Amino acid sequence: MKKIFLILTLVFVSANTFSETLYFKNCKEARAKGYKNIKKGEPGYAKHLDRDKDGIKDKDDACPDVAGLKEFNGCPDTDGDGIADKDDECPEVAGKPELKGCPDADNDGIADKDDKCPQQAGPKENNGCPWPDRDGDGVLDKDDECPEEAGPASNKGCPEVTQEVQTQLNSFAKTILFDVGKSTIRPESATVLNNIVNVLNKYKNAKFSIEGYTDTTGSKAKNQKLSEDRAYSVKAYLVDKGINPARLSAKGFGPEKPIASNKTKKGRELNRRVEINLVK
Repeated sequence: MKKIFLILTLVFVSANTFSETLYFKNCKEARAKGYKNIKKGEPGYAKHLDRDKDGIKDKDDACPDVAGLKEFNGCPDTDGDGIADKDDECPEVAGKPELKGCPDADNDGIADKDDKCPQQAGPKENNGCPWPDRDGDGVLDKDDECPEEAGPASNKGCPEVTQEVQTQLNSFAKTILFDVGKSTIRPESATVLNNIVNVLNKYKNAKFSIEGYTDTTGSKAKNQKLSEDRAYSVKAYLVDKGINPARLSAKGFGPEKPIASNKTKKGRELNRRVEINLVK
């Protein structure tokens, strides 16, 4: 059954006289609005209404109350981007079909309305903003394990431990003092150990081996255990100061690998030592 519409013209009289045309789909709707005497067939009925006067009959008009274009079935395209306003998420600003009618000023595939950096191209994962590189080392912060300190990409953006740094570490380590015949670190060694902590904190992704050594005085088994215990004591101190234990290993070598003669007092003192070496 074809839909028919009722045109009801009301005339209001006041200081000025004017008329207003109301449109109803049928008599039932008109009566529901309070116009109870309307009957089918009376003057005012029309089969081919065009409420928005856009030249498209209401029965064929997808937007019968707003004037539009024939190519959009009677719907408007305010911004002229070829997308009808009813389907356009940005109807006031011309945009791209793939972005539902919204613009993309930086052409990064993210609509400006959803882009936190609409003038700078960036990935969706970073809300349309380019990834930062705070330390300027060419390694983006998202891939940089040390985003505040410059370092090569080969070392994941972290600074590399140089030979100079390695020498400095062992210069500190050899001055760590223990109680005689024990693994207890003496209080006066706190300063040098804290210096070691500061160095390790600058190379956050580097791993180090803490190695304990003794002289040849006493039994080899006792010296082996003492060297191990001292290495673990140093590791425990560093971990307690915040160094990730996964970055540290500890091992004792007893009297092996002497750096001086064990025949002299001075030589034996040099051999009783702890070394901290970079694990490559």
